[in-house]
Amino acid sequence: MPLVGTGPLASTAAAEERGLGAFNVIQLEHITAIVAAAEDVVAPVVLQISENTAHYHGGLRPLAVAALAAAEAASVPVSVHLDHATSPMLVREAVALGIPSVMYDASTLPYDANVSATAALVEHCHGASVWVEAELGEVGGKDGVHAPGVRTDPAQAAAFVDATGVDGLAVAVGTSHAMVVRDAALDFGLISALRAELPVPLVLHGSSGVSDADLTRAIGHGMTKINISTHLNATFTGAVRSDLLARPRSVDPRRYLAAGRAAMRNEVARLLRLLGSRAAQPTVADRMPG
Repeated sequence: MPLVGTGPLASTAAAEERGLGAFNVIQLEHITAIVAAAEDVVAPVVLQISENTAHYHGGLRPLAVAALAAAEAASVPVSVHLDHATSPMLVREAVALGIPSVMYDASTLPYDANVSATAALVEHCHGASVWVEAELGEVGGKDGVHAPGVRTDPAQAAAFVDATGVDGLAVAVGTSHAMVVRDAALDFGLISALRAELPVPLVLHGSSGVSDADLTRAIGHGMTKINISTHLNATFTGAVRSDLLARPRSVDPRRYLAAGRAAMRNEVARLLRLLGSRAAQPTVADRMPG
């Protein structure tokens, strides 16, 4: 089916109080595993390419072309998204390649500079009908704004969205990137407060560190786009490691990468079922700021 934008998928998920799974891809096996899983459960999905992954491949185009082709060939709605781009030039390249949504991360800049830089790129992206996600925080970097002790202020977030025109906002509510254990302590009261203040979908980064139960609970409080990367990489790597241990003389990457791809496909399908189920409504106690 034709490539679908992240914006319509996020808007629909938010209206239905469901989560939208957004999974980072590093290589072709990730792309094919995620799309196959989405087709298995008949669910929409977002393929995300990070700035770091683009650098790993020597540029954005190789993996972007593959992701866009896979999205076009899928039997379910699939979007492609540029994740955690700090380079305006990379954002502009993504737009030129036909990627329908981008995440521009200027959170390392002072607030006023963040607003100015983000607003300029939003104007460019909206001119090409590209959906823009941004990140707001006082401490920069992937271990900054989303460090467990950092929080997004709802009033400042509302002002930021109004000043920049962004379509989605990544917020700091207790998660951290690259977590390999799922014990993050989310601030559910803050999620509810942010949802009440902001007119755009909320994005949860660092979701690999969140338990199944808390992912569902976060969606019930107002989270929509759920970004997952490290957890799936661990799943993929574990299956490859097991296959190589079982076949120590194996030299064909297709053999052991297939094991990783199959394991990732199964886990993505499970997560899509979890995220796509209608979230339980928060209790009064849950809504209290924590």
